[in-house]
Amino acid sequence: MQSDFWIMRPFNMLFIASFVLFLLLLILASILLHNKTAIIKDAVLITACVITLIGFVIYKICLSHDRDFNAITASMGGFNWWGELPLQLCNINMLMIPIAVWKKSRPLACFCFFLGPLGALMALIMPGNGFNGYPIFLPRMLGYYATHFMVVIEGLALVTFGMFRPKLRDLPRAILAAFLIAFAIFCFNMLLRWTGLHPKANYFFSVETEGNPLLEIFYGWIPVPFLYLMPSIVILGVYMLAITLPFELTERRKKARNDNHVN
Repeated sequence: MQSDFWIMRPFNMLFIASFVLFLLLLILASILLHNKTAIIKDAVLITACVITLIGFVIYKICLSHDRDFNAITASMGGFNWWGELPLQLCNINMLMIPIAVWKKSRPLACFCFFLGPLGALMALIMPGNGFNGYPIFLPRMLGYYATHFMVVIEGLALVTFGMFRPKLRDLPRAILAAFLIAFAIFCFNMLLRWTGLHPKANYFFSVETEGNPLLEIFYGWIPVPFLYLMPSIVILGVYMLAITLPFELTERRKKARNDNHVN
């Protein structure tokens, strides 16, 4: 019974304990960096993303030699390096956050804050074949969960480090950035399929729904690859608005208090 604790499943004790541990890591880092310069905060977050990316590569190397995983995913073509790149919504933040921080790009920062943690959280609570119900000490399990937990807290760190605050005026450009990134990923999918490097390439689910119930509904409305994702823009807009409003209201209250203090 004691050994069952080390079996990782969404929302079991190990999952919750791991999530809390990573959130505590984020809180500790945010406290330690509170009075540090923007350069130090940028360096810490970029370094964290680089370390996560290195861990991701090691995890994928282990996965490529994992016979159990290849047997589980044999019906889907097994392991293919072209299908394991960090270009999914759940892990692309490893690449996008350093660019957003380096370029000081608010639209990219919006993408990284709103969509990166959301995608990683979805991967954590709905893990794919081979990542649910196995001991956490398996290399593929450690790599999968550590990567996605890190992607979640790295996206949140943009705000907790004081580097970014979402504003209502950012939302149109953020949605445009999400659209352009998704379209670029779709084009890359088509290139991989056309060249035969990965005949089932489907990063961002931009070519096929893969049975996703919500995407199946969208495909019923717009039965065209990539374009069937367009209704999700409405959901994305509402989600971004709901997250942004508390920040906006807090800023307005602070401004009102400061104005009253001056008067």
